Amino acid sequence: MNPETTGRSGKRRGIQHLTPAGVKILETASRLFYEQGIRAVGVEAIAEEAGVTKKTLYDRFGSKEGLIVAYLRARDGLWRSTLVKHINGHDGPPAQKLLATFDALGEWMRERNPRGCAFVNASVELPADHAGREVAREQKAWFLDYVADLATEAGAEDPAALARQLLILHEGACITDSMHTVERAVDIAERMAAVLVEESLA
Repeated sequence: MNPETTGRSGKRRGIQHLTPAGVKILETASRLFYEQGIRAVGVEAIAEEAGVTKKTLYDRFGSKEGLIVAYLRARDGLWRSTLVKHINGHDGPPAQKLLATFDALGEWMRERNPRGCAFVNASVELPADHAGREVAREQKAWFLDYVADLATEAGAEDPAALARQLLILHEGACITDSMHTVERAVDIAERMAAVLVEESLA
């Protein structure tokens, strides 16, 4: 996992320069936080599995809170770059790019998101004033703006409204898929989105 985040274009902006030990700590923490939960994983377990001392961990990230923020920013950067690369590689008309966001989500769910959205999970676990929750909010706001831009390019009557509808479908598909309550949830959400996109462009 690359410890960077990206702007709306998908271009990366670095969090901080990390040594090899810092990268190893972040990669280990990211895996453990996502697989086991943020509260359940302590810095001792992360340091031990990463093969470093707690002092090294604190030297690189300052605190567990700092490591949590770095984890969420890194995951945010990875999702943004994955999504933008997928959409930029799509040769269809602008309206089809809106639906292609669901293809990207489906791929992400299969490869990196079996336990659901890391940002939703973190928001549930973290207190309201934790810096990690702001990272989660920024991630959702970025996606909403990104989809609104795609909707504008497609000629939607109300791009902001369409973006809100598609965000809700994305979030619902992510949750129901991870909980195994609805089979092929992302495919169903994409078909629903196609109706909304068609209505918005009519």
